[in-house]
Amino acid sequence: MTGGSFSLRDRLWRDDRSAGAIVLRSAREVELIRDAGRIVALVLDALAAAVAPGLTTAELDALAERMIRAAGAVPTFKGYHGFPASICVSVNDEVVHGIPGDRRLAAGDIVSCDVGATLGGYIGDGARTFSLSPVPPETKRLLEVTEQSLQAGIAAAVSGARVGDISHAVQSVVEAAGFSVVRRFCGHGVGTSMHEEPQVPNHGPAGHGPRLRPGMVIAIEPMVCAGGYDVRVARNGWTVSTVDGSFAAHFEHTVALVVDGPPRILTLP
Repeated sequence: MTGGSFSLRDRLWRDDRSAGAIVLRSAREVELIRDAGRIVALVLDALAAAVAPGLTTAELDALAERMIRAAGAVPTFKGYHGFPASICVSVNDEVVHGIPGDRRLAAGDIVSCDVGATLGGYIGDGARTFSLSPVPPETKRLLEVTEQSLQAGIAAAVSGARVGDISHAVQSVVEAAGFSVVRRFCGHGVGTSMHEEPQVPNHGPAGHGPRLRPGMVIAIEPMVCAGGYDVRVARNGWTVSTVDGSFAAHFEHTVALVVDGPPRILTLP
């Protein structure tokens, strides 16, 4: 689940002065987050296999909740600031935070599923976008580029770099492909709370923001639009859609920074 809105004037760009609010996790805590992240990954695998024309988004939500609870965890999103479901299901022009309901999926749709699981007080957070064939080649490319931008962001998340290096890596991949990246919402730290410091935007200059250090656990989550990046929030207070009606994709991993080399991805099966 994405972090909140922000501007370039807020705490994100206060450099190391904001680092005191960032929790550095122990190796044991990273393993606990990994346990929750594994559940998230398995749920996303099941959702990938389940999406089909005629299925309702509420049925996807029910499947996810059953799996999360069967694993001994609880759905992190359910009740979070009043969110009424266990996962976010966003279809086509919906970017993030879609509320599952009676909408039936159809051929040609793309479906973004965002899953959070809390196990033993620790949280895993991940998202993927699935397509229901047939979809146009440009839509397939949107999903491919969004996932590539996530991998670029992860590759940039090395100790000693800065949050802005992740942001710049994501934005560079997206815009080189002719797409746009959402500005209003961002990734975030994750651990024992759903949204922790630092905020991790998907755009901005390299070399800015808090320094990345071993023990930091962050959710990197590009939200990419086929058209413009302007979004609006529905009257329900949750569902975020593109203003121009263009399709949007969303991919996310929770990762832990290590002493040397690329971060450890905690939301893999």
